[in-house]
Amino acid sequence: MTTHAQAASEPNAGANGSPTPEGVMETLKALPKEQLLALVEQAVGGGITMTFSGKANAARIARKVRPRVTRCIKKLSVGSPEDQAANLLIEGDNLQAMATLYRERGQVDLILADPPYNTGNDFRYNDRWEEDPNDPGLGKFVDAEDGARHTKWMRFMWPRLQMMRAMLRPQGVLAICIDHRELFRLGQMLDEVFGEANRLAIINWQKSYAPRNDNKHISTATEYVLVYARNIDQAKTGLLDRTAKMDAKYRNPDNDPNGVWRPDNACAGEGDTHPGMVYGIQNPFTGEIQYPPAGKCWRSERIKMKAWLEAWGGPYEGRDIGDGMPSTALVLQGLPAQAPVNHPVLAAAREHAEFVRDNAVWPELYFGKDGAGRPNKKRYLERVKKGAVPITYWAADDYDVPEELGSVSWGHEQSGHSQTGINEIDAVLGKGHNFETVKPLKLMEKVIQLWCPPGGLVLDPFAGSGTTGHAVLSMNVKAQAKRRFILIEQGRPERGDSYASTLTFERLRRVISGAWASGKRAPLGGGFSFLRLDKKVDAQALLYMEREEMVDTVIASHFDANRKRGSNLIRVADTDLRYLVAKNDEGEGFFLIWEGNGKNTDFTASAYEACAGEAERHGLKPRYHVYARLYLYQTDNVRFYQIPDQILADFGLDMSSEPFTELSS
Repeated sequence: MTTHAQAASEPNAGANGSPTPEGVMETLKALPKEQLLALVEQAVGGGITMTFSGKANAARIARKVRPRVTRCIKKLSVGSPEDQAANLLIEGDNLQAMATLYRERGQVDLILADPPYNTGNDFRYNDRWEEDPNDPGLGKFVDAEDGARHTKWMRFMWPRLQMMRAMLRPQGVLAICIDHRELFRLGQMLDEVFGEANRLAIINWQKSYAPRNDNKHISTATEYVLVYARNIDQAKTGLLDRTAKMDAKYRNPDNDPNGVWRPDNACAGEGDTHPGMVYGIQNPFTGEIQYPPAGKCWRSERIKMKAWLEAWGGPYEGRDIGDGMPSTALVLQGLPAQAPVNHPVLAAAREHAEFVRDNAVWPELYFGKDGAGRPNKKRYLERVKKGAVPITYWAADDYDVPEELGSVSWGHEQSGHSQTGINEIDAVLGKGHNFETVKPLKLMEKVIQLWCPPGGLVLDPFAGSGTTGHAVLSMNVKAQAKRRFILIEQGRPERGDSYASTLTFERLRRVISGAWASGKRAPLGGGFSFLRLDKKVDAQALLYMEREEMVDTVIASHFDANRKRGSNLIRVADTDLRYLVAKNDEGEGFFLIWEGNGKNTDFTASAYEACAGEAERHGLKPRYHVYARLYLYQTDNVRFYQIPDQILADFGLDMSSEPFTELSS
């Protein structure tokens, strides 16, 4: 792998190893418009791009992957129809799944990803994907001794990063976990795909609290979360919950009716840009003229500073005392600048100030406990933001059995640690799940709190044990929020272990119901639909579908550009229905006229009468949304969706490039 300042990253090489013009053009044509513009900007500005073997193909894969038919597995879906419509657990390849989630493209608030760390035998790569990402082969696990494992990992990650970026809203954020092995390569890829200017943070979180024998030089105690915005000008970072330890720093030694407070700096800003706020003030206790530090200025307006000073020691005035400051000093009236400590004006001011110090509420500007210190300002807890600004080091101080505290930052309860993650999943599922690396719930909750609004959508393309889904459900209860999740997990089907339908499903089911292996817990509520990726979507496959397949496909694909965020179709569970399959949040019914190949697939007058009757029986109002092959009966209160055209369009496919064979009736 190399890096260099050039626009095209990995064109085909000529005989001497240099890029050919044809290769450059092939690479550039494969890039989306935004990336192409970013590369031109880098080339003009001398930016750095990354080159690795197979990058050109990797850049094209995301554009070539096909959406899949999704089958709803009812026995693995949990909760009410409304709860199942809100959240998704998808079993299958994450690149194919994200291509299938076309209606959610540009709608995701936060992508929280924990990809394989390239430690050996934790991800697989199929060389055939470089030409056809739809190849069904899973590929071989990449061994730690494979000399090309870093480039294979990058070829694996590149199209997924491209797809993740496309899934985000303009104000959306990607937070991706990684360890030291691929930290620098992942960071360079993200700088190129998202743009270095959109990097929000590199968070360093403490995964262990005791030295480990994993390195003969330095024990590895931290991992990382790289955070990138789709557009840094639109992204917003939330605040963290304040802790009791933070609030304990606030006191009320003077019984201030405004509540507890702590000392704060009376100076701020740049003195050069605020010359009117650079001047001396006279301490009413000592008579000393005190100034902001060099280059700084007072942070409060002059009129407030004068009022606070007078509340201590009598009348103040602005006077030129020959100190060369930009503004006149605030000094006690009638007191010379170099007056002795026993001057009557200063003695009277001191007496008044000492009385206030010992018997009254102190003004907001004060001079330490005894009056002889530097000026400080009161900082009231009630005026502080209702939260804490996050920092980039996340330490954990909620250990189960601390072996050695060591020398780390213990300022906050922060991230939990790796053993906490294992303990959490043990408590939910019991031991024997064979999952060795689990992110702690607190880490995921913290990321979600910072970068997903209370009504937002979280996507996890590497769902693993389902910590992200657990965190969303838990935070919805704690904060009375309505966040939604989409989890994607393939597991290891070649070993008969599809995590999605075993570990991930079971963890979510148990926390929703409260039936933990360690004992009954308060149920988190909610639910999800379990979807399984099936065959590729194309016109012919759609026209050969049986009814249940088509029901799943309609519900999975339906897209309305005017819909409210989070308003997915809700299944109607009634086995006596012939046409009604779902409803939306507005109480409108969705009907499918489809009895299979060679049977009735057309919307006729009799079909309309049946639809209207089923809608009335379920309390649904016109208009009626009807999916069918042909529209043979037209009426004002029906919105018609033609099969396969509308479904292909809702999956983002171009009908003109999707030929199909007409089926005989």
